[in-house]
Amino acid sequence: MDLQRTRERLALLLIALLPFHAFAVTVGTKLIAGPGHAPLTALSVWKEILLLVILSLSLIEAVRLKMENGKWKITDLRIDLIDLLIVLLGVLALTVSYFQSSIFNLQFLYGFKYDFTPLIAFLILRRVPWSEQFAAHVKTVLLSVGAIVSAYAIISLWLPQSVFTMLGYSDLHSLYVSHGPLAAFQQIEGLPIHRAQSTFSGPNQFGLWLLLPLGFIIVSVFNKQLSAFSFQLLGVLIVISIFLSMSRAAVLSAGVMIAVFLASQRPFRRCVPLALSLLCITIVLLFAIHTYAPGILLRATSTRGHIARPLEAVRLIAAHPFGRGLGTAGPASNRTSDTCVYLPGGSDISWAEDRPELCVFVDDVQMQPEAPCSCPLLPENWYLQIGIEMGVLGLVLYLLLILLVLQELRITHHELQSTYLAFLGISIAALFLHAWEDSAVAYSVWILVASTLTSPRAKI
Repeated sequence: MDLQRTRERLALLLIALLPFHAFAVTVGTKLIAGPGHAPLTALSVWKEILLLVILSLSLIEAVRLKMENGKWKITDLRIDLIDLLIVLLGVLALTVSYFQSSIFNLQFLYGFKYDFTPLIAFLILRRVPWSEQFAAHVKTVLLSVGAIVSAYAIISLWLPQSVFTMLGYSDLHSLYVSHGPLAAFQQIEGLPIHRAQSTFSGPNQFGLWLLLPLGFIIVSVFNKQLSAFSFQLLGVLIVISIFLSMSRAAVLSAGVMIAVFLASQRPFRRCVPLALSLLCITIVLLFAIHTYAPGILLRATSTRGHIARPLEAVRLIAAHPFGRGLGTAGPASNRTSDTCVYLPGGSDISWAEDRPELCVFVDDVQMQPEAPCSCPLLPENWYLQIGIEMGVLGLVLYLLLILLVLQELRITHHELQSTYLAFLGISIAALFLHAWEDSAVAYSVWILVASTLTSPRAKI
């Protein structure tokens, strides 16, 4: 019991600290190494070290539980279809990477980190029991942290660039430079509008993480568990922050979460007035945004990328049906490639002349530097990224895994709970973004799923 309590406390600590990771590492790097440095690896790996401790405790606990009823045998290891899919994906990834001669290099290691670390954690953590206290505490942690990061997000929109530079952020905006510090904020293309990213590495990561506390708020509000004004205010704060992140994928996912939950209520007719009210409010907001600042919704360059890049990914999967190996696409590719900036025709590139490390393209024509650039392969779709890395079979296996987890989450409680809604929201966002790349999202969600599927009494 003491081992279980320690594991659960460490898991809560990890979930609580993950949203502050990017901010803390940025400030810590500035204090230790000075300005202009990429996040120090020694500071960045704390979360993996803590996760490793949690998984080690879980393995010890799982073996101890098996030994209680006599000598443990390998035949006692129960493997279901979810476990089998994860194991098959791992074997496939190693096989494809080996035959593509891309195994155990830096690119492969990054790919393994992003694609498999959360899945391995889930595979282990679902084999140990989780208490009802953990379910209650994780709800409190997510709501409390959600309030903090949302409040900071709103405040940070009014802070000058000099404050962020002092903290260790880059003086650039809207760019990810693998060998430099994080950008302080992103702007909507063509508009001097900042997107809220709070303590995260970007606004999309911030918006997607907020789907976790949003899931608790949806269930609690509609079940009349959060009647206090403070909790209702928290819900409004988180919804506003999702909109301020201007992540269209996060907003869409939040809408799907609310719609799916309302559709599951019985009798449904009691939710019709609320559903219609929410729909009318959404339409009015979209109309107002489109009228006064159409660039927020349309974003020609971004929208074109969300169409062109998945099509290019499909072409690559067709050309390499057996995959190209881990790390050849997605966030791992971003970590090991040049920083490429794509600008529309007629754009002024003088701002980049003193930054020769940037690869600047205007209408797909490379303007600087003279040497050829190696740009990252970003399909803007997590599933197509898996398809590029592990081929058609990997894509099918991964989709089956996601669908099966969603089914199991729904069956477990016979009603839609917050973990189901959060997992559904992230899975929807993965159609438009590399939604599982952020450790605060991936580790937290898969820990919640593991605790939910192994503890039928835990109402998460």
